[in-house]
Formats: sequence, structure tokens, C-alpha cells
Amino acid sequence: MAIITLTTDFGEKDYFAGAVKGAIYSELPEVKIVDISHSISPFNIPEAAYIIRNAYSSFPKGTIHIIGIDSELNPENKHIAVKLDDHYFICANNGIMSMICQEIAPEKIVEINIHDKIESSFPVLDVFVKVACHVARGGTLEVIGKVINHIKPIINIIPQVNYDNTQIIGNVIYIDNYGNVVSNIKQKFFTEVQKGRGYTIHARNHKFNIIYKKYSDIVNFEIPEERRQDEGRGLVVFNASRYLEIAIFKSNGNTVGSASTLMGLKPMDTVTVNFID
Repeated sequence: MAIITLTTDFGEKDYFAGAVKGAIYSELPEVKIVDISHSISPFNIPEAAYIIRNAYSSFPKGTIHIIGIDSELNPENKHIAVKLDDHYFICANNGIMSMICQEIAPEKIVEINIHDKIESSFPVLDVFVKVACHVARGGTLEVIGKVINHIKPIINIIPQVNYDNTQIIGNVIYIDNYGNVVSNIKQKFFTEVQKGRGYTIHARNHKFNIIYKKYSDIVNFEIPEERRQDEGRGLVVFNASRYLEIAIFKSNGNTVGSASTLMGLKPMDTVTVNFID
């Protein structure tokens, strides 16, 4: 039985997500639909890329992923269907797929060309659903599009290294539900540049020189619990997706605050790592 996932910025208030699900069930009553997220910040392509990059591989091979972010068709925003890592992705060619394609080469990319047969002002509902159901029935990508070789990149999705390899210059690409700040610096990349050297991590006016293995490593469990003052302390970890993350221990926007609010960090802010010989 086919699985179709949905990742959008539709939110929960409007009818959009429900209409898309209804259209899929009308064509394929037995299909399974899974919501990855409908809470992407509006038109936030790096955020959507981060979420789909870290969610898709938990699904079985052959899963079809509809990504409804900035999907209005125009001359600079074509629609594509991609087969990659034995999964299928249907989205606009606006950079969303570039984070995944950094590490895994697509098996096939087609530019969807069925728009002349479908009149639509809601392409996720009218076009993406048609393509997803076609693939779910076993249809090939060539039937719904022409093969292309290019996926549009996202600006600032790849961290840079300075000329003498003493600094990584990264950016904030995602702020999670806890207010933790995720950079585009992956652990493997960090280790390759570090080469065993010491380091200092800078984000605005904040500095860190320890990367913990897990959040609770900042706690000194030898001190009695009633005397600890750990909640609200800043720390850095490589998160579950192996991205460098700046966090507040047990952050809570209503009480102790979060890394984003307390440190004034927002998407696309600079995060640097300076290495010390």
C-alpha cells in the first residue's frame, strides 16, 4: 500500500491541508497519508528543506513526499518530481531539494508538464496530488514531465571555510519548537575542518568552547538537585540530525526562555567556529 506524506506551510486553521487529503483519498481510497508538518513558517524554504531532509528516510522505500512550500507556478518556479534514495519528492524547484541532494545524487528529475491539462490556482491540490497518485499507481516520471539535470540551490545552505582553514562561517537554518537554534554546520564537516584543534563557537555576542554529546551533559549530577541552577544555561550540541545546535537547557519560552529569544538569534544569522592551533 502506497504512503504519501505532506509537508506544507498551510497551518491548521485553513482548509488547504484537509482539501489535499480529500483529493488524494478520492483518487486512492486505500492510500496512507502521513502529515510530516503543516507548521513550516510561510515560504521558509531552508526550514522546509531541513525538516524533509531529516524526516523522509524514516519512511519505507517508495514513499511519495508532497512538499507544498512556495509552490505557485511561474517562470522562475517550475514544478518537479524527483526520485532520490528510492523515494519520490514532488515540489517546486525552489531549492527545497538541494539539502538532500548535497549528500545523495538524484536517480531522476523531471520538470512536470501536465499543467496544460489542469487549470489550477492551487497546484498542491490540483497538480501535486495528480502526480503523487500517478506514481502511487506505479506510473513512471517520464509520463508527467521531461527529464532535467538541475535542481535550484538554496543560498547559504552550505557553510564556508576561510582561506587558511581557521574558521567555518555558517548560518542559522532552523529554530525548533523549543527555540533551539540549528546551524547548517554538520558534524562530519566540522570534524574534517577541525583536525583535532581547539575551537570557539560564536553566535552574536555569545561564545562557547564545549560541544556536549547530549543536553543533560551540562548538569553536574554530583550536586544535589535542589542546589542546581541548570535550567536556562546555554550549551552547544550536535543534535539528533548531526547539525551544530545552540540550545538552552530545558528551554521554555514562558519561563526560562530559549536560545532564540535569549540570544537574539534568528534564521540566516551567522554562526562561526574559530579553530585554535
